[in-house]
Order: sequence, then structure tokens, then C-alpha cells
Amino acid sequence: MEARKGTTTVGIICKDCIILAADNRATAGTLIANKAVQKVVQVSNYMAMTTAGLVSDIQLFTKIIKGQLMLLKLRKGKEPSVKEAANMLGNLAYSNIRRPSMIPGIVGFLFAGHDRSGQHLYELTFDGTVLEADEYATDGSGSTIVLGVLETLYKKNMTVEQGVELAEKCIQTAIQRDSATGNGIHVAVITKDGVNFKNRKTVDYRLK
Repeated sequence: MEARKGTTTVGIICKDCIILAADNRATAGTLIANKAVQKVVQVSNYMAMTTAGLVSDIQLFTKIIKGQLMLLKLRKGKEPSVKEAANMLGNLAYSNIRRPSMIPGIVGFLFAGHDRSGQHLYELTFDGTVLEADEYATDGSGSTIVLGVLETLYKKNMTVEQGVELAEKCIQTAIQRDSATGNGIHVAVITKDGVNFKNRKTVDYRLK
């Protein structure tokens, strides 16, 4: 788990779904560069991922994985498996970090989806490591804070509502303690029926 990325993302396995959530802040050092970044991204009908790291690499990886999954579906005539998709993304990260560059591509993802074998959640680190989670996963600079919340409040076989509430609580806690996390919460629910985005919650920091 890499905690050097300025964001907080979380994935939670529930009874009939997987919840993905992230904050909306992008930072450049100590500067808040953007307050409305969508870090939970749908990549196919039944798969989505959270992103953390360098924005340029994230944008490129997102375009590539979306295109590759679409090509696989056309070639096979069916949806690719979640494991197949996660390994493909891991290969991209592996190749990217080992390519000589003035700016190393430090990126991390939580990748979740539903396929014929059920629902799956994977954590992908910047060096291309792909690890399947059996309960939950978190990434980014606020991940150590979120782990405390998850260790205390997570329960197996939670409902969609319970999972969404816990995911929002995780990100909200990180917002309170991690300066690189903030400006709202974005949540996606992944089930056998597809990816459903919840209304984004915003946090207003302006002086009244």
C-alpha cells in the first residue's frame, strides 16, 4: 500500500456489491490545483477503478485500459474477467515505472468489478503489483487514516446502504486529517447489474 499519493481512495466488499469511493482534490505540492477531480472512473459495463498519483499517467492509463477492454470484448464476444482486466492494468504500471524518464510514473489503482465468477476487488501498486482484497482496500496519502476506520467498523456481508455509509465515513475522516484529501466525496456501487454512481457530496470550505 502506497501512501505517497495525494488523495484518499477506498474499496469495500459488501454482500452483493463492491463500493468504491474517493475524494475530489488534486494537489501540486502544497497547492490545491483542482477541487473537482473525478477519481472513481468506470472502465467497462461492469468494472470501475479509483485513481491515485500523477494525473497525466492516470489519464493515459484510463484511456488505454478502456480501449483494451473494449477490444477484448469485441474479439471474445463477451465481457473480459475482472482478473484479466486488473492484470492488464498492472502490466501497464509495471512497464511505465521501469521506463527511463525524467518524471517517474507513480500511480496506484483500486480496481473492482463483477464477472461470471462473482465480484472482485484488486489493489494495484505503482510498481505493477496486483493483489486481490478479500474485505477492503485503500490507497493514497490518507490510507493509513482510513485503515483505522475500516478495521473498526467493517463487517462482512454489509448491505449497499451500509457499504456506502462506511465508504463516505472513511473519506470524510481522511478529509479531516489529511491535507491532500478534500473537496467532496465520489462513490460508485458495482453490482451484477453494472456500475452505479451515487450523487457526489461536496464539502464547502468557504468562509461564511
